[in-house]
Amino acid sequence: MTDKTPVVPVIMAGGSGTRLWPLSRAGFPKQFLVLSGDSSLFQQAAQRLAALAAPDLAVQPLVVVGNAEHRFLTLEQLREIKQEPAAVLLEPAGRNTAPALTLAALQARADGGDPVMVVTPADQTVADGAAFNAALRQAVAQAAQGSIVILGVTPDKPETGYGYIRAEAGSGSPAKVARFVEKPDAATAAAYLAEGGYTWNSGMFVLRASVWLAALAQFRPDILRACEAAWAGRQADGRFVRPDKAAFEAVPSESVDYAVMERCPGSAFDIRVVPLAAGWNDLGAWDAVWQVGAQDEAGNVAAGDVMLHDTERTLVHASSRLVTTVGVRDLVVVETSDSVMVADRSRSQDVKHIVNRLAAGGRSEQLLHRKVHRPWGWYDSIDMGPRFQVKRIMVKPGASLSLQMHHHRAEHWIVVSGTAEITNGDKTLLLTENQSTYIPLGQVHRLANPGKVDLEIVEVQSGSYLGEDDIVRFEDTYGRTS
Repeated sequence: MTDKTPVVPVIMAGGSGTRLWPLSRAGFPKQFLVLSGDSSLFQQAAQRLAALAAPDLAVQPLVVVGNAEHRFLTLEQLREIKQEPAAVLLEPAGRNTAPALTLAALQARADGGDPVMVVTPADQTVADGAAFNAALRQAVAQAAQGSIVILGVTPDKPETGYGYIRAEAGSGSPAKVARFVEKPDAATAAAYLAEGGYTWNSGMFVLRASVWLAALAQFRPDILRACEAAWAGRQADGRFVRPDKAAFEAVPSESVDYAVMERCPGSAFDIRVVPLAAGWNDLGAWDAVWQVGAQDEAGNVAAGDVMLHDTERTLVHASSRLVTTVGVRDLVVVETSDSVMVADRSRSQDVKHIVNRLAAGGRSEQLLHRKVHRPWGWYDSIDMGPRFQVKRIMVKPGASLSLQMHHHRAEHWIVVSGTAEITNGDKTLLLTENQSTYIPLGQVHRLANPGKVDLEIVEVQSGSYLGEDDIVRFEDTYGRTS
């Protein structure tokens, strides 16, 4: 009986998804959104990797590399699908995919052995799970022999938005990679499709941890040295692993492709491509969401409270109110509680320019939704004006906010449902539905849910400054003390 091949699934979840604004925000990016099916893109990726389990493979718990700001969201979404990760590696700054993969490889080696890493982005969809699993198993078998393997998507149209991989004719199966090709123009893409032998670069890689580290040592030793320095200074907090912040900020920013993959053909590293025909889409922009959506007889995709008349080939996504269209073609219309975006569907990639302008203007709409998720629950800013703000706040059973105070605002809390345990100065109160309390400016306070159902309150703030940074935390379950 042969030994099982150790496999570590790795999800790279650090993207910002700016081209899917206004639904995708920096604080809640597209990988955590439900855009296709009943689960988020991140959850779908985790479920696809879990399906790799087989008698000949020792599939280990998941490793996630992502933004420190999304750490609780990552854990919560994994728990919803009943998965417990081996580690969530928290990047203190965005440094592209090569450093992210290096952290995952160092984590895999730290856990012992030299496993095959199956690496996927967190923001893709796959229609045919069986075909995906078969391609992945072929890639794992090849990678176990020391190869670097890329999943290359079989093209079905002359796409100009993806990089291409040229397979070497007659080099076996999986075929060797002859070369990588940058995103082509329309004529070149059509020629590739007619010629054959080309696949789209999916950004999914399968290779042993030692092979990645050796390739990086040869092609980009500066990235490896900087990542190793950050890893040496890491700190662990439960499932969270934090590389040293100062050292990681010094890591050069580079993609996996530019750092290593494109340098491998013709080198000592064996790099191969496994064709993937599984209804793959990277949902890079709203046009891609329209393509994978359930289209009606007029080619429309609608989500939420939507009413269409004389409308064709249009995507309409309503989050908080009725959205209607009359006599339009080939549009994208996305509504959230604080923003509405309308675009020509063919130009949906250009939404990122709006996000850049919002960021340059210091506007909050590119960072957070009106409804903001927190590890203890969420809050929704339902109204605001000069010197006041009104929020709905939900606290999960057994959860609590930090023990805190504010320099510039007072708060009035009214319990809508559930039971609230409230620390108000030196007093502890237990309030239920329709009961309320007042928190004076400068008073130390805390809100907790001791019950078994969600607690919901309405909070009315008043004062000279109502920003979220006017919080001094003294104690916090989630490590956020000031």
